[in-house]
Amino acid sequence: MSKIVVTGSLHYDIMLQAHHRPEKGETVIGSGCHYKFGGKGGNQAVSAARAGAQVAFVGAVGADTNGIFLSDVLKDNAIDISRLATIEQVPSGMSVAISDAEGDYGAVVVSNANNHIPESAFCDSALWDQTQLLILQNEVPESVNVRAAQQAHHHDVLVCLNAAPARMMNQELESNIDILVVNGVEARDLSGIDVTDLASARTATERLCERFPAVVVTAGEHGVAFGLKGEPASSLSAIPVVLVSTHGAGDCFVGVLCNALSQGESLAQACLRANEAAAEHVSRITE
Repeated sequence: MSKIVVTGSLHYDIMLQAHHRPEKGETVIGSGCHYKFGGKGGNQAVSAARAGAQVAFVGAVGADTNGIFLSDVLKDNAIDISRLATIEQVPSGMSVAISDAEGDYGAVVVSNANNHIPESAFCDSALWDQTQLLILQNEVPESVNVRAAQQAHHHDVLVCLNAAPARMMNQELESNIDILVVNGVEARDLSGIDVTDLASARTATERLCERFPAVVVTAGEHGVAFGLKGEPASSLSAIPVVLVSTHGAGDCFVGVLCNALSQGESLAQACLRANEAAAEHVSRITE
């Protein structure tokens, strides 16, 4: 069993269903509501654990009922939460997502406790013992990602950044990234290339490989492109499925991808496994 460390966000998600997402000033009558575990960090940790990895999570929740719920889900998935901080006087992170009739969604995220992850946790050498890979995302302060990535490299651990949501990346972080995973929008923002199909996804991948050793660009219904520095990019077409919801698909992809990489599989084989898992994910309602 490979070991993966994940640091990132935890959100209590409120999921709303509606025929369409509201325009500015519009009130839409919804058709359903449910509540679920979320946050890119949490979702990717659970995905990696369910794929077979031993996962340790570094993050923060508030001293509230939502924090208890989020912690319990991690524990239920056999994830080590000994470095999950409880922040007094600050609520747990949360989000509200609206899924439309086509299965796409928009969300608003409030970080709350996720802005208070103790960076001292990364200085504990026991955290990195037997660890093959670190997963990061952009829903926490960049200083947290920088410290985590630096400590990971100090212990010869590979670093994967899912640069979502897109934001400017300083050189200190960029120089410590081994694997970059982005969707089409994020790839455009980082490479300047519009990703509209697999061909443009491959072009964006090759452009980003000038900056990062390995790059994966997920292109939604088109599929996924991937490549290594100095080599032509490759791609896989999306697997045809009946779309139910795209919510959480990217996090499912990252968790499965990183579990495969941590077990020594090639980038191509890891992308194949992740592509299959994401297709299965979008074709069902998740808890």
